[in-house]
Amino acid sequence: MSNSLPSQTPTCNNVEKSPNELPKARFWEAMGICQWEGFWFEPGLVKPAITFRSTFQARDDDVLLASTPKTGTTWLKALCLCIMHQNQEHDILTVENPHFHVPTIESTIYSTKPQKADLYDASAPRLLHTHLPHAVLPDSVKNSACKIVYIARNPKDTLISMWHFFNSIFRPNQEPFPLEKAVDCFCDGVYQYGPFFEHVVDYWQESQKRPEKILFLRYEELKTDPEGQVSKIAEFLGGHLGVKQRLRRLLRGAVWRGSRIWR
Repeated sequence: MSNSLPSQTPTCNNVEKSPNELPKARFWEAMGICQWEGFWFEPGLVKPAITFRSTFQARDDDVLLASTPKTGTTWLKALCLCIMHQNQEHDILTVENPHFHVPTIESTIYSTKPQKADLYDASAPRLLHTHLPHAVLPDSVKNSACKIVYIARNPKDTLISMWHFFNSIFRPNQEPFPLEKAVDCFCDGVYQYGPFFEHVVDYWQESQKRPEKILFLRYEELKTDPEGQVSKIAEFLGGHLGVKQRLRRLLRGAVWRGSRIWR
């Protein structure tokens, strides 16, 4: 596969698709969302997602992390960062937080105002993240040798985490959004990057078809067996953690700190 890439990250200004033409809904009475390709998105993310799908050129050594929101995204970023930089003398997480090192493609790189324009100049292997469903990933991701690590979480815990996060951002000085309404919207799949079950099942099915391509993780197993799951991630990414002391050092640096600070 050719790795020749344009010198700059493309913008989404030339994509012929308007969110105004898509079905619309309100997410928990706070923000508008629109439906594209069977999933719900913030309107400002539709064109970036389309641009990502149509222009991104994956490299065979890329690692793409994927998740639906509030399922352990930051934790997964921290773990993979530590695994892929385990031979460095300094702890990479002391420099910046995981979201700085592992950008979420559709909301940073391909947004109308890109926050990180050096995607194509990044050294290999590139570690990236997306909340997008598998169905809309670029063909270059699906057809190349790049690897995908997906993390899923119990839907009830995902919803409650999302509900607390939402209230802290959108209703800090108000009564929380009614939980009963939140449950109804979640079950109907009408929230950002929903429906939940379709998102999870699509990645799970693909991981069954191509286990060498997609590693499907469960948040709960990462909590109950962090050593085993981190070793599994490292092996999937083509490496190993060696002695137990190194594994435990990584866990102290990413797993326990991640579970305490990054939800």
